[in-house]
Amino acid sequence: MTSSPHPPPTAVWQQDGEAVSLTLAGDWLRAGPAVSVTGTAPDRAPTRYQTDALGTHDSTLPAFILAHLRTLKAPTGDQPPTPLDGLPDNLRGLLQLALAVPEDGGAHPDTRPLSRLETIGNATLSTWQSGLALVDFIGQAVLSLGRFARGRARFRTSDFWVTLQQCGVEALPIVSLISFLIGLILAFVGSVQLAHFGADLYVADLVGISMVREMGVVMTAIIMSGRTGAAFAAHIGSMKANEEIDALRTFGFDPFDFLVLPRILALVLMMPILTVYADIVGILGGMLVGAASGIPPVLYWTETVASLHITTASLGVLKSPFFGAAIAISGCMQGMRAGNSSAAVGEATTRAVVTAITSVIVLDSAFAAVFTLLDI
Repeated sequence: MTSSPHPPPTAVWQQDGEAVSLTLAGDWLRAGPAVSVTGTAPDRAPTRYQTDALGTHDSTLPAFILAHLRTLKAPTGDQPPTPLDGLPDNLRGLLQLALAVPEDGGAHPDTRPLSRLETIGNATLSTWQSGLALVDFIGQAVLSLGRFARGRARFRTSDFWVTLQQCGVEALPIVSLISFLIGLILAFVGSVQLAHFGADLYVADLVGISMVREMGVVMTAIIMSGRTGAAFAAHIGSMKANEEIDALRTFGFDPFDFLVLPRILALVLMMPILTVYADIVGILGGMLVGAASGIPPVLYWTETVASLHITTASLGVLKSPFFGAAIAISGCMQGMRAGNSSAAVGEATTRAVVTAITSVIVLDSAFAAVFTLLDI
């Protein structure tokens, strides 16, 4: 019967009055068997170590000893240093170096559950800091637009046109699909209800006013939040993780003018066009349901035009540039504030979408209140 090439590690605690000894034996290896501990570790450091039967060891052994010593009260200047008699010279020197350096306070985070007041305080401070960061970013955007108006902002024109294409032409398929389906849904729900009163024709008024006043611009903004706002955050966040933004500063470029300004301009310019397009597609979707319900397309279109005044038709377009600016600022801000890892970029992208959609809904509520006060 052959013996194991690596005897299992053992640690035996013995206490005789004030004297505490720790007997170490076997091979202490990370890939080896678990440590067998005999006795209870006292609340004081060992006064001597017995290592006659100690074999080979790696970092497992000093980690075991140091874990016990770290739990004890650190010696002050009036107390003698922790005794390490009996340990091999190399192990004793390593532990002396480890004990000479104070333990990082962040190594053991406070696991005490927070009180309700502390939770509310932390949430309030986080909200306040986020608000300050948003105000600061908006201020930088205004200053950048001012530099652009004076011709002092520097960015590549080719990047602007690429961003304009991504915000405009490449967004048409998804905007077309969603707007068409929204028009279908509004017309179908409206025709079912209006049919009870013999007013099927007024479904054209319902779809037309709903699309140009609210649904067209809001749905377009939500689509652009999930599509373009997320892309802005991911792109800028990846550049920050790869230290490309630091490289821009090194070469004398303002990252805000070079990265953020063209994206804000592109989305602000394309949102009104996309909104008008979404309104038309949504009205065509409602016309399809109307035709299926027996309303001639010409009659449906005539009723739609008659119900839409210039003021009503322009409300959605009026809101769209503000929605575009909110989406671009949300995406770019989260990208600029992202961490330097791939996980942080993903988190920034998620925050960008949530922030953009929330901003759009809040702005739309504010516009609705203003329009109600102005009776338009």
